[in-house]
Amino acid sequence: MRHTNKLLSAFKNQIPLNYMFQNKIIYLLIVSCIICYSSTAQLSTKRIKEGTITKVAKFKPPVVKTFLGRNSETNTVVVEEANQLINLPLRITDDKNNVYTVISYQFMYKKKSVIENEQTGRKEIAFTTVSDLFKTNPLPEIWRTNIGGNLQKDEELYYFDIIVKDKLDRKFFAPELKIKIK
Repeated sequence: MRHTNKLLSAFKNQIPLNYMFQNKIIYLLIVSCIICYSSTAQLSTKRIKEGTITKVAKFKPPVVKTFLGRNSETNTVVVEEANQLINLPLRITDDKNNVYTVISYQFMYKKKSVIENEQTGRKEIAFTTVSDLFKTNPLPEIWRTNIGGNLQKDEELYYFDIIVKDKLDRKFFAPELKIKIK
């Protein structure tokens, strides 16, 4: 029994030493992590400052116009002409007739539909919109076939967020184009 009491008392005396040793290790790990983090943060800021930054000359985009066929800005056309326009590409030109390459644009089609009002039972006119971002000019074949030939009075074709580039690959926005159908 005496032997067991000696072991227990030795074990009890050792627990605080282990606990203090563990605390020191944890403290050293935390301090080393902070030092490593701060040194890498300083290195990364030095790399940014040492890198070369190329200044680009200010670019004032030319004044351009957006055309679909002979139409620009907001125009009203008849149904037959709108069915032909849907197949044409967008054309962006400046006052000197320089043509700019279309990079991308968004197209929205405002479609007219007839629905039945559930409360009154009467037919009413409703409009839905379909829109997407395109990087091909003219519109993709599937869009042209779905829209073309089905256009109606009061519908709209709307080209917006048109991004073009010049011969030096400088990109800029071109004016939007809205075609209303009468």
